[in-house]
Amino acid sequence: MKTRAIVIGGGLHGTSTALHLARKGLDVLVIEKNSVGRHASGVNAGGVRQLRRHPAEVPLSVAAMDRWLNLDAFLGPDLAAMCEFTGHVGQVAVAETEAEMAGLAAREAELRGLGWTHEELLDQAALRRVAPALSPHCVGGLISRRDGHANPYRTSQAFRLKAQREGVRFREGTRVLGLVQAGAGWRVETSDGAFDSDVVVNCGGAWGWQVAAMVGEVLPHVDFAPSMMVSARVQHFLDPVVVGTGRKLSFKQTENGTVVIGGGILGIPDLVAETADPVAERLVESARTVHDLFPIMRTATIVRAWAGLEARMPDEIPVIGPSTMVANLWHAFGYSGHGFQLSPIVGSLLADLIVDGKSPLPLEPFRAGRFNEGPVAAHPGTA
Repeated sequence: MKTRAIVIGGGLHGTSTALHLARKGLDVLVIEKNSVGRHASGVNAGGVRQLRRHPAEVPLSVAAMDRWLNLDAFLGPDLAAMCEFTGHVGQVAVAETEAEMAGLAAREAELRGLGWTHEELLDQAALRRVAPALSPHCVGGLISRRDGHANPYRTSQAFRLKAQREGVRFREGTRVLGLVQAGAGWRVETSDGAFDSDVVVNCGGAWGWQVAAMVGEVLPHVDFAPSMMVSARVQHFLDPVVVGTGRKLSFKQTENGTVVIGGGILGIPDLVAETADPVAERLVESARTVHDLFPIMRTATIVRAWAGLEARMPDEIPVIGPSTMVANLWHAFGYSGHGFQLSPIVGSLLADLIVDGKSPLPLEPFRAGRFNEGPVAAHPGTA
C-alpha cells in the first residue's frame, strides 16, 4: 500500500501532525502500536500551560494557546466540547519563601527582556484573590492568565476524530519493525505488512528514539513515568491550576469536583512491557505538598493513582524537525512531560515544513543535531 505520508505514533502530536498534513492535501496513515492516546497523551495532568516555558518554547506555546482558545474553529463545536477545555482560569506558580519569590521575579524579568508579557507577578494579597484556599504561608506567585486545563484522554480522541474527518486513516495495534529507504521515500515494515510512503514522521513518544535508531540516528533520551493521583469529589474551592516552585506539584480541580495532583513525582517505567506504575512511597511527597499548601484537602480521599510513559531529553525540550541522517524522515518527540499544550501548533508547523519547506515560527532550537554540538543544559523555566 502506498501513501503520501506515514505518521508513527497515535498520540496528540501524531494525530495533530496527521490532521495538518491532510489539510494540505496529503494522503496520511497513522500507525500506532497500541491505541490512540494510550500513553503520555491520554494520561497526563491535562495542563494547558504557557507558564514557565523554556524560552525556545514560548513562541510555540503562545501560538498554541491561540488554537486552544479557538477550539470551535479548530476542531468544530462538537469535538471542541469533547475536550472539556477550560481556559482563562490561569496557571499559577506559588512561592512559599522569599527566595522562591525572588526566583519568580527573575523569571518574569527574563521573559520581559525577551519581549513577552504573559507572565505576571502576584504579591501575597493578589495571590489570595486568585486562589484563596492556599495556605497563608505562601508569599506570592507568578501567573499566566490565559492558561487552563483539558481532559487529556478525551482531547486525544477528539483530535483523532477530527483527523479521520479530514481523511486520515489509522492502524492501531500495528508495530513498526523497520524503516527501509525506497527511492526518495520509505518502506515501513510493520507487524501487519509493509507500507510505502513518500514521507515518514516519527511521533513515537517514549519510543521515538527507537524509530530514529532504525536509520542509525542516535538521539539521547531518558524514559520516565510521571505519576498522578485523583481525589474523590470535594466542594469547589479552586479555579486556576497551581504549580509548585520549590516543590514538585501540579494541582487542579475539575468541573466535577475531583482534584488531579501531579507535578513530576516519578513512577517506574517499563518500555519493554509498555507499562508505567506509580510508587506509593513516592506519592507521599505529593500528598505532603498538598497537605501543606491546601489545608482544605487534609481530609480528602485519594481514589486512584497512575503513571504515564514519556521521553525526557537532556535539555528538557523536544526534538522537532528533520532527521540528521536521511531525507524525508521527520521527528517530533521527547516533550519531557510538557507537550500536551503544544500539540495543536507543532502539528501545524511540521506540516508547513514538510509540504512548504519552511515554518512560520522558529524551530532551530529543537533540531535533532543539537546533541552533537556540545553540552546542553536544561533551562530552569521548564520546571
